[in-house]
Formats: sequence, C-alpha cells, structure tokens
Amino acid sequence: MAAVDPLRVSSETADDATTLRLSGRLDASSYRRARDCIVTAALAEVRAVIVDVDGLDVPDESAWAVFASAYWHITRWPEVPILLVCGAQPGRRALARNGVSRFVPVYASHDAAQRALATAPPGLRRRVRAQLPAGTASLPRARRLVADVLARWSQEELIGVAKVVITTFVENVLVHTDSAPGVRLETDGQTVTVAVEDDDPAPPTLREDREAAAAPAGLHTVARLVRAWGTAPSPAGKTVWAVLGPENRI
Repeated sequence: MAAVDPLRVSSETADDATTLRLSGRLDASSYRRARDCIVTAALAEVRAVIVDVDGLDVPDESAWAVFASAYWHITRWPEVPILLVCGAQPGRRALARNGVSRFVPVYASHDAAQRALATAPPGLRRRVRAQLPAGTASLPRARRLVADVLARWSQEELIGVAKVVITTFVENVLVHTDSAPGVRLETDGQTVTVAVEDDDPAPPTLREDREAAAAPAGLHTVARLVRAWGTAPSPAGKTVWAVLGPENRI
C-alpha cells in the first residue's frame, strides 16, 4: 500500500501573488516538501508568496523552522517575500519562539497579509527567458543571448563573467542530463542573475579532487567569480543560479 502524504498543499495565484494553503501534518517526513513547495512558488516570477498555515498540525514545534529555511533559500534569489498567515495565537507564539517571525512576517488573516503586500513598494526587475535545444549548439547561443541582453540592460561590464557562468551551467545540463536547458536572466539595475533550469532534480555538487585543486573548473570557477550561487527545486527538476554584482567584473 502506498504511503499517505501527511502534507496537503493547494495553490492559487491572484494579483501577482501566490497563496499556498498547507494542511495536514508538518513533521520530519513533510518538512522538505513544505520548504520545496514554497521555493518553487517563489521561482514562478510572482511578487510574493503568502503561506496559510491554519490547517497544519505541528506535533513538534521545531518544525515551524521550515519557513525560516524557505526564506534563506530564496533571500539571495529570487528575493521574493514570504508572508505567513496564522489565525491561531498559539501558532503565532510558536513561530515567534522558534525565531521564524524574525525573518518572515506573520499575519492573523489573509486579508491582513494582502493589505501589507499592497502597501509594500513593488520590486523592479527585468527578466528574459529562453529555451535552448538539448545539444552543443546551445553553448554559443547562450553566450550570444547573455551578451545581447546585458548590453541592452547597460550591464556590459558583467558580460565576460556572465558568459563563463552561462557556459558552465548549460554545459552541466548537456553533460549530466537529457534536458533542454531553460535560461533565465534578471536584473534589478544593480545585479544580474543568471539561471538555468533542467529536468533533473539531483543538485549539482562541488567535487574536491586533485585536478580541481590544480586547475579550478566548472562550478569551482563559478563559485569564485560570483557574489552568490545556489540551486533551487523547480516543478520539472531544478534551477541553478548565480548572482553577479559590480565587484564581479572581469
């Protein structure tokens, strides 16, 4: 008999914000799924993710920390705010005791969360998406895309490092998966984010070996060249991303 999933998640998007309603049991067996659902929702280019937790049963209140974990996963990118809705005062107290409300604002109702969001200044981000073929022709196409888009955004000084990043990410997709790489470029005017999505949920790893120590390559090079990089779950698999700032010019 198949195991019953203790966590249920419903989702709806309106006014550029996604609301997730979580119900069932939040514990060690459902912790990661709860976090990944929030991160995945944040990747969908919405203004905010509102998480309604009124339907949750939390036997061990330390599991509330999943919402702080989700915050840390998306705070560098895509920088989408999370707002929690918890109508029960004991739940709000538990969230405060476990440090969650230090990072994620907690509201007593969905209407209160929406009012807070309505008064927040909108984030101004420019985005470009492109789907590349699952073949080596993707590599020069990805580099041309980066050069063209960053020139259009007046970010010419970051073209060199962005080409290194996009080449590494797309090459990893072609070598380690059967996926067609999906490219996403973003800027807030100060930084540039380069992200590549594939259909394999296995996260990339930095392998330390003698060859890597002698001549850093691949993700080792990316880690040294950018402000921050990481990976996030996506509906199809994963997204690997890197944030580039003015200090990363080469």
